[in-house]
Amino acid sequence: YFLIFAVMRLTKPTLFTNVPVTCEERDLPGNLFNQLMKDDPSTVKGAENLMLGEMLTLPQNFGNIFLGETFSSYISVHNDSNQVVKDILVKADLQTSSQRLNLSASSAAVAELKPDCCIDDVIHHEVKEIGTHILVCAVSYTTQTGEKMYFRKFFKFQVLKPLDVKTKFYNAETDEVFLEAQIQNITTSPMFMEKVSLEPSMMYNVAELNTVDTAGESESTFGSRTYLQPMDTRQYLYCLKPKQEFAEKAGVIKGVTVIGKLDIVWKTNLGERGRLQTSQLQRM
Repeated sequence: YFLIFAVMRLTKPTLFTNVPVTCEERDLPGNLFNQLMKDDPSTVKGAENLMLGEMLTLPQNFGNIFLGETFSSYISVHNDSNQVVKDILVKADLQTSSQRLNLSASSAAVAELKPDCCIDDVIHHEVKEIGTHILVCAVSYTTQTGEKMYFRKFFKFQVLKPLDVKTKFYNAETDEVFLEAQIQNITTSPMFMEKVSLEPSMMYNVAELNTVDTAGESESTFGSRTYLQPMDTRQYLYCLKPKQEFAEKAGVIKGVTVIGKLDIVWKTNLGERGRLQTSQLQRM
């Protein structure tokens, strides 16, 4: 082949970790280890014993992709020959268990590609299915002799479930409905819970019961730092009241089973964002 393919997943870098090695001053090495850590450019000045440093490191492997996150990838096609090739068409598709999606930014062919030149593209896709995904990258082009060439590569990865969501309904005698949502972080990293809200159905108004009034100010029941550690669970509570035009029709409200859906937004490593919406929640 005249052309070569390079595909790299784009993710946020991570903070460099350094395992501190120390000893007592009266031990044989004396102050040697402490001095080496102070001289290490990757450590935090004044806090050399911390594992986290000031430097960033690029991902060393593909990593995990979770439902609700955005999959981003850099695709580069390089002319590794000494000839000019023509009519280069680069196509990127994502095959899931239920559909095949075209992720290419452009469907037009590039007129020509000179030696040592390349075609670059960045693709993005919000992941909405769990399970096996296959990124299919294909290139077609024409050589100087008029021969048409074609090749493709496959990159398989798994999309994992980030959250475990459980709901419970409590029906009050006043036609109010209380919803308790239990959200568990089932990843291996902490999450910053940016938003957990309930979008009610057209017959209800919703009131969030996840704040308390302190000195005239509204404060979250989870405190000022809304981090959810791995395997930790939080409980959110909502009260749904029938809208005025439906409250007078008791028979209509009693027969309503669709309550609404949860909208969950979080951030992970260096602000990488994820979002999940549940299907319509139904009370029994």
